Amino acid sequence: MAPTTLKFTGHGHFRSRLILSTLTGRQVRFEEIRPDDLEPGLKDFEVSFLRLLEKLTNGSVIEISYTGTTVLYRPGILVGGKFSHECCLSRALGYFLEPLIFIAPLCKSPVGITLTGITSNDLDIGVDTLRTAILPLLKRIGVDDGLELRILKRGAPPLGGGEIHFTCSKQIRHFSTLHFTTPGKIKRIRGIASSTRVSPAIANRLVESTRSVLNRFIPDIYIYTDVYRGQESGKSPGFALSLVAESTTGCLYSAETTGSAGESADDIGIKCARMLLCEIEKGGCVDTIGRTLLLQSMVLASQDLSKIRIGSEPDENMVQLLRDMQTFFATEFILRPDVENGGILVSCKGVGYQSSKKVN
Repeated sequence: MAPTTLKFTGHGHFRSRLILSTLTGRQVRFEEIRPDDLEPGLKDFEVSFLRLLEKLTNGSVIEISYTGTTVLYRPGILVGGKFSHECCLSRALGYFLEPLIFIAPLCKSPVGITLTGITSNDLDIGVDTLRTAILPLLKRIGVDDGLELRILKRGAPPLGGGEIHFTCSKQIRHFSTLHFTTPGKIKRIRGIASSTRVSPAIANRLVESTRSVLNRFIPDIYIYTDVYRGQESGKSPGFALSLVAESTTGCLYSAETTGSAGESADDIGIKCARMLLCEIEKGGCVDTIGRTLLLQSMVLASQDLSKIRIGSEPDENMVQLLRDMQTFFATEFILRPDVENGGILVSCKGVGYQSSKKVN
């Protein structure tokens, strides 16, 4: 009997649907991908992500039509392994690594990935935020060690030249049930001000302008300066700032900005600080960047009720993610406003997903 193929129209939510397909083993077909554009079909970064996913699995089949407007993906087995991948320069490394962080612990063998390209831009999550805000979330779902993200070289747009190495040496059979509903109070703020091929004073100006805003909020602030020179500084000049606030209960709220042409370091620092305060004001136990990972892990957890608190109303991306997970896993989420304490409580009964690997 031929497997049922799930069909989607357009290129929206391309990465998350591929990840869900890989976890469930269900074949997916994307049709009418940018049919009316001057350059129809898949973009180079989408093809690059498909090739990266192909390296992480064994037996995956990818069929792309001549025009690139139709893609068929038949998922293989998550095997992991060590490999390198050169990412295209139209998207940052976070575009490629963010979804893989979620499935790396479920692979058959330890994962070691070396990626080259742009480390930070205005479109995708930066490598600093991945390391300081996303990786710690995995501890809440059972991956308490064996994770490492090293920045070997930084690469700013447009020419890139950055290099990172991600390691996941601990493999698990399933994710833990999640109960994360107490936000707590902010106790400290940490950050990284990075620069490549520009004056070291730029990083110091980022720190000073950021502190001029945040010092009125909390005294425990430390922002590291990470200045790269020579071969480790990539091929283009640039600077970026990543901030993470931590609460007394372990909640993380993040914000990041990347300097572009015509923007000063002072403006970038103030902008990023205000973005962080906006994330904190929303409340909840997880910020906008991290909630995708936690929502996906709730579905894969044991057959028990998982619950988290989010601070803001669900946006279009979150709603579509919940619908896609219902399509792939036949499970539903319940969203209930908490009038007394604020925020929205999101609960879901896990499907009891278990990987077929041999755990270390």
